[in-house]
Formats: sequence, C-alpha cells, structure tokens
Amino acid sequence: MKIALLQHPCVTSADQNRAYLAAAIADVAARGAELVCLQELHNTPYFCQTEDVNNFDLAEPVLGPSTAFFGALAREHHIVLVTSLFERRAPGLYHNTAVVLERDGSIAGVHRKMHIPDDPAYYEKFYFTPGDLGFRPIETSVGRLGVQVCWDQWYPEGARLMALAGADILIYPTAIGYESSDTPEEQARQRQAWQIVQRGHAVANGLPVVAVNRVGHEPDPSGQTHGIQFWGSSFVAGPQGELLAEASQTDAENLLVEVDLQRSEQVRRWWPFLRDRRIDAYQDLTLRFRDINKGVAFGSKFIKN
Repeated sequence: MKIALLQHPCVTSADQNRAYLAAAIADVAARGAELVCLQELHNTPYFCQTEDVNNFDLAEPVLGPSTAFFGALAREHHIVLVTSLFERRAPGLYHNTAVVLERDGSIAGVHRKMHIPDDPAYYEKFYFTPGDLGFRPIETSVGRLGVQVCWDQWYPEGARLMALAGADILIYPTAIGYESSDTPEEQARQRQAWQIVQRGHAVANGLPVVAVNRVGHEPDPSGQTHGIQFWGSSFVAGPQGELLAEASQTDAENLLVEVDLQRSEQVRRWWPFLRDRRIDAYQDLTLRFRDINKGVAFGSKFIKN
C-alpha cells in the first residue's frame, strides 16, 4: 500500500492551510497514494504556545466544516485520509482529535488524544480534555488504523493496546519541535529520542509506524519563549523498526512510501513477542507508581520489589 505523509509549515489563515493541503492531497493521490496522513492541528499554527481563551474560537464539531472539506477530498481522490481537529464537543469541552475519513468521504472513526502535555510552549491541558475513547483501531478499507496523536506516541502502553486490538499499522499525527535556547546537542537528542521510541513501538509490536510532523518556526505570541522550531523528520518505519523513509528536518515535503502490511505476520513469527508476554505478571502496570518498600516473601528472605 502506498502511504503519503504531508509535512508542511502552517500559516495564520486556515483557508490557506486547507488550500495547500488540497493541492498536496491531489499530488500524492495522482502518484498512487491510498492512505494519506496529515499532521496534528494542521488547520492553524500551533496555538498551544500560550493560554488564551480566544483560541477556543478555532474549535469546531466533528461534523463540521473541516470534515466536510476533507471528506470531499477523500471522496474526490478515492483515498483514506487521516486528519486532525480541534474538536468542540460541547460548551467548555474540547479535545485534540484525529478524524479518519473513508474513500467515500464518510467518517470511519475518531481518536481523541489520550495523553495531554503541559510544558513550556505546549500548554495543551488548558485547551484539551483527555480522550475517553481508549485505544481502538479504526476499521477502514485499507486496514485497521491504530491512530494516536503526538504525546500519545511516547507511551508504549497505547501502542501495545492498539496492537492487541488488531491494528495493522500505528499512525501518529504530530506537532513537535525545539525551543531555540536548547543547545544543538540537546536538540539532536530530543529529535532522535522521538524517532527511537516510535521505532521501538514498531519492533515491540511487529507493526509499521507512521509519524507525520510539521516544519517551520512559529513565534510565541506571549514572548515568553523564542517560539518553536518544528523539526519535521516525518518518517515511516517497518515492523522491525527499519527506517523506510524520512522527510526533511526543515522543508515541506509530500512523502510517499510503499508499505507491505503483510510483512508483519512474518516478523511476528520470527519474533513472537505477543506469544511470550507474561500477562499473569503485569498487573502493576495499572498502578501510578510501585511502592518499593512493599516486598514479597521468598523462602526465609524478604525481597523488595
């Protein structure tokens, strides 16, 4: 299957961003893309750098103008399309939501971002309620898509739960970058860690991983930081973590990658991690933190956890 990742900077005009994406979608569809993945919050600049109640005006319902616009593009080009939305669910209740559109323009399913960061320049807890839909793959005509959003990508639990629910591929729309005061060495460590952890999800679950990020510098409207330099580097990894394709760190790019979804079956036969899981010994994963002062009896000795 040919998968397209659309990496680009965002301007202040949502109409211009949508027009850019319409042209990019037409480009990759003409080149054979069957599944097209857009970056996180692609309609606007990344507004979470500041806490501003006026930004809630950017939100819209799932059944709204954005899904109508992108649904029409999915139908026109006969593609499955992974989009991102600042969802207005109800007055005062908002989510960071991925919406997957089928080839006929209908909504195949949604994922509401489960893990919400709250860090300098990433004040997402001010805007987004944590998702309540769990980790459920979205059934589409191109396969079961294990879609999560940005901060979700750092957590192995979400990737594993998607895999256990039958996902064929893991997909992460993303908006992540550097704060310019970080040293070049620290910037490199951050970007590499972001890629390594997701390639680890591919290995641990025997599934391809798609991560699509934005590029460009976006200033901090409050002036408290120097803004974010989004690091691009959108990539696709195979089920052994092998890097199949990687986009530029600085430039817009329509990245088209061919992925063999059937290969996961063979990889899982070679590396049967799901077979050998000790599901009888993982109960403490549901704890916030394990108390190391509690122990277990072992013969005549008391062994700490």
